[in-house]
Amino acid sequence: MSNLRVSELSIYPVKSLGGIALQQSAVERFGLHNDRRWMVVDDRNRYLTQREQSRMCLIQPEPLASGLRLSAPDMTELEIAHTAKMPSREVRVWDDRVTALDCGDAAADWLSRFLGIDCRLVYFPDDGQRAVDPSYAQAGDITAFSDGFPLLLITQASLNDLNSRLDEPLPMQRFRPNLVIDGAEPYAEDQWKRLRIGDLTLRVVKPCSRCVIPTIDPATGERHADAEPLRTLASYRLRNHKIFFGQNVIADGEGRFEVGQSVEVLDEYSV
Repeated sequence: MSNLRVSELSIYPVKSLGGIALQQSAVERFGLHNDRRWMVVDDRNRYLTQREQSRMCLIQPEPLASGLRLSAPDMTELEIAHTAKMPSREVRVWDDRVTALDCGDAAADWLSRFLGIDCRLVYFPDDGQRAVDPSYAQAGDITAFSDGFPLLLITQASLNDLNSRLDEPLPMQRFRPNLVIDGAEPYAEDQWKRLRIGDLTLRVVKPCSRCVIPTIDPATGERHADAEPLRTLASYRLRNHKIFFGQNVIADGEGRFEVGQSVEVLDEYSV
């Protein structure tokens, strides 16, 4: 385990839109800096993802010091400022109701035109509170607009093993992790309980159950006709009617991650 290294870092500033690969990132109470701080909601203020709107993956966000830039095929780039003075709006993420900040009509019109539905962009405020599922967390653990946890981890070996079973290998971005670790055995992350990266310790708290999003090609927004890679994953990663790939992680405190950092396994779950 001594050769474990961080090989990739990624953020997804707007939930279910395009991702950004990083060489380094601050780790904050919500997870990586700027990760899933924005979200698209429908006309009922309910979160939208690629599950319902696969074209969302074609929109590329870029965080700015003053807000966010959005770009997409055949669309003029749009810059959106955000301030604490933006009007608040109660929105839903799964079963959670969260007070968010509305990013305005220009962002709503831009996204509505590209996606072909009425929708709006909202921002998770700096003082926002959305608790992580207490069944897997400690008091005070929070996240922003992620599905449920601040960080998602996958080992490179696990993807390599999956790709060895597929007719066409897939890139890691299909699975949208924040943290990729190299140097482990396939699915070693299933046994990890606590890790140390730099000055931070991390709790590996829950396997990640997969939805249809990995079947969507992020370059085209089209779903894989034969449901890959879920069909193959289901042949060996199915448990209790759910397909698991990757692990949800919570950092104890704040710090910084960098590509190339060593990773130490502090504790493992007993087999």
